[in-house]
Amino acid sequence: MTFEALGLHTSIIRALSDAGYTKPTGVQEQAVPAAISGRDLLVSSQTGSGKTAAFMLPALHKFATAADVMDTDAGKTPNQERQAARARGDRPRFQAAKPKMLVLTPTRELALQVTTATDKYSAYTRRIKAVSILGGMPYPKQMQLLSRNPEILVATPGRLIDHMESGKIDFSELEILVLDEADRMLDMGFIDDIEKIVDATPATRQTMLFSATLDGVVGNMARRITKDPMIIQIAGSATKHENITQKVHFVDDLSHKNRMLDHLLRDVSVDQAVVFTATKRDADTIADRLNIAGFAAAALHGDMHQGARNRTLDALRRGQVRVLVATDVAARGIDVPAITHVFNYDLPKFPEDYVHRIGRTGRAGRNGMAISLVNHAEGINVKRIERFTKQLIPVDVIEGFEPKKTASAPRSAARKPGGWKPGDKRTGPSTGNRDHKPGQRTFSKPGSGTTGSSAGPRKEGSGGYKGTRSGETTGARRSFSDR
Repeated sequence: MTFEALGLHTSIIRALSDAGYTKPTGVQEQAVPAAISGRDLLVSSQTGSGKTAAFMLPALHKFATAADVMDTDAGKTPNQERQAARARGDRPRFQAAKPKMLVLTPTRELALQVTTATDKYSAYTRRIKAVSILGGMPYPKQMQLLSRNPEILVATPGRLIDHMESGKIDFSELEILVLDEADRMLDMGFIDDIEKIVDATPATRQTMLFSATLDGVVGNMARRITKDPMIIQIAGSATKHENITQKVHFVDDLSHKNRMLDHLLRDVSVDQAVVFTATKRDADTIADRLNIAGFAAAALHGDMHQGARNRTLDALRRGQVRVLVATDVAARGIDVPAITHVFNYDLPKFPEDYVHRIGRTGRAGRNGMAISLVNHAEGINVKRIERFTKQLIPVDVIEGFEPKKTASAPRSAARKPGGWKPGDKRTGPSTGNRDHKPGQRTFSKPGSGTTGSSAGPRKEGSGGYKGTRSGETTGARRSFSDR
C-alpha cells in the first residue's frame, strides 16, 4: 500500500515524499483511514512502529482539507483577524489559544519529537502551526508560542494544567485529542491531570489513545474517554525485537561492571550508544568518567534544564556525542538511527521499560545490540523481563572478563554441573549465601545491606552505589522537572 492509497491530501503526500517515506507501516495502514473517517482509536503498537504519523497524518489531512474549503469563503480565520488587527495598530490584550488538536505526551523529549515530525509532515500545508508547551521552557517563550493561536498543541500534562488554570488555553474548539504513550503517563502519576484535561475538552472531540498495553488501568481510562473506538493491535509491548541482539553479562561488583562497560564501548561495532542508569547522579558520574576515559559522552536526565537537554540531543543527532548516559526519561522519545547499541548499566524497575529502552536501537529497519550488565543478585529481574517478553536473553561471557561467581538455580532445583555457559537457560537466582563453608559464620553488618563472611559493606565508588537511593525512577511518583 502507498500513502496515496490512504487518501491523504496532496500537500502531505509531497512532504512525505521529500522526507523519503514511500509506504506506510502496519499501524499507519490501519489507523490513518479509520482516523480520517472520524473514528476514535485505541492503538497498541511497539516503539518505532510509526505511531506518530499514524495520528498526525489524518489530523493534518483534516486541517488541510478545511483550509482548502476556507480559501473559497470570504471569512477570515481567527489568526487572520488578529493579524489584521495588528496591521491596524490595534494591540488587544492576550487572548487564550484555542487549538484544534491536542497531543499529550509523558516527556519533553517525546513532545519535541512529535512537534518536529509534525513540521516535517506539514511542510507544504498552509495555515498549520504546531508548538510544544512543556516544563523547562521559559515562560515568556511559552506565552509567545500560545499567542500565535496554534492549530496543534503538543504538551506534557503538568505544564498544560498550569496554562489551563491561568486561562491561557481554551479547549472549547478542540476537535482531536491524542494521548501518546498513555501507559507511561499513568506510570508517572499523571492520571488526575489527564482526567482534568479530558473534562475540559468538548464531548464531540475525536480521541486517539496509543499505549504499549490496553489492559488494566489504561484500558479502564480508555473506555471512559472514547466513544465506540476501533481497537488496533499491531504488536504488544512484549514484541520480540528480532532485529536486536540481546545479551546478559553477569558482573561480580561495581568495579567489574565499570571495566566491562569500558571494554564493550571500545568495540569497533559501536557507532553510537545509550547507557541507561537508575539514577540521575549515576548518569552524571558515569558520563564524567567516560569522558575522562576518552569517550565523547554526555548525560541526559530530568534535572537538566530543557535547553541543556535539547543541546545534548542535538549533539547526539549530529554525531558529536558517541555515548549518551541517560535515565528512563530518555527511554521514549529518542529517535536517532545511528544508535547501534543500548547498555543497561542498571536494569529498569519495570519489564515494560526494558522493551522501550532497547527500542532506542535497531531503528528504521536497522540491526541493533542490547546488552545488560547484571549483578548475580539481580537474576530474578532478568527472569521477569524474559517472562514479559516471552523471550530468553542469552548469557554471554567475554574472555578476560569472566565473573568469579556463576548464576545458580533455586534451592529446589539441581545445580548445573560446571556452572552456567553462554546461551544456558537460567531457572532463577540463588537465595541466601551459597558460598560459605560448613561451620563458617555469616554476619550482617548494620546498614550494609550485605551478608557474608568477607564481603563487608559495599562503599560508593566512582560509578555510584547501586543500592536503594532516592533519585529518578520509573514508578508512580512524578518528577516535577517533567511537568
